[in-house]
Amino acid sequence: MSAAIISGKKISKKIKQELAQKVSVLKTKHELVPGLAVVLVGENPASQVYVRNKEKACALVGVYSEKHELPADVSQNVLLKLIDQLNNNDKIHGILVQLPLPPQIDSQLVLEAIAPDKDVDGFHPYNIGKLLVGEEKFVPCTPQGIITLLKESGVDLVGKKAVIIGRSNIVGKPVALLLLQEHATVTICHSRTKPLAEETSRADILVAAIGKPKFVTADMVKAGAVVIDVGVNRLPDGKLCGDVDFDAVVDKVSAITPVPGGVGPMTIAMLLSNTVKSAKLHKGIV
Repeated sequence: MSAAIISGKKISKKIKQELAQKVSVLKTKHELVPGLAVVLVGENPASQVYVRNKEKACALVGVYSEKHELPADVSQNVLLKLIDQLNNNDKIHGILVQLPLPPQIDSQLVLEAIAPDKDVDGFHPYNIGKLLVGEEKFVPCTPQGIITLLKESGVDLVGKKAVIIGRSNIVGKPVALLLLQEHATVTICHSRTKPLAEETSRADILVAAIGKPKFVTADMVKAGAVVIDVGVNRLPDGKLCGDVDFDAVVDKVSAITPVPGGVGPMTIAMLLSNTVKSAKLHKGIV
């Protein structure tokens, strides 16, 4: 069996082209320019790369973007004051605070300070609550990207057994809720799940989001399964790999996302989509 490679690069490119057309209409018909503010605290190399990629994507689609860089030793009060200013800035429709934050900052407090109607990352408790009851406004970008990848690849989710490895608020829990909405039967696994391989090997759709390089091996995967690899890990030789041992698994499954080029590009595409959606909502455009 030769697995189909689910290309986030290809699908995200299509989504960004569609968004560019929507932004063009908003500018010409409604004199509306969607705006995104990204806040970067400290000099984490990975975070800097992510922010640069988001800036490039904004420019490509026609979204106005601001980058606010703060030193690693910034006080929580200074950061909260900046967020308050952005909450009240009419040019800004989406606010993203790049995680992780330094230890002196209460990350949850910061995320809750973002106005829910500008929370394009979808992490505010209000938006998570809306997702829980099936009335979502802004969905966390990576989970939404995963569902979009599956749908765009023609994967039927109805009645399928979906297993998620990882229970984070950023990926594991939200993607479980989204899969439930698509009528999949969902199991969430974590570090205390035993035996883990027994659960994962039953999955028609397996989502790996634990941050452990090549953790998922061939014996943990059902033949013909669809595997979504959320992990991005750097090996000692500098190469990137996912949470799935791609080479060991690829010949056993029906479809799989690569790392890089799988879920990652979709996260940025969904962020842009949420920003455009927020701009329309602020303007009252249906």
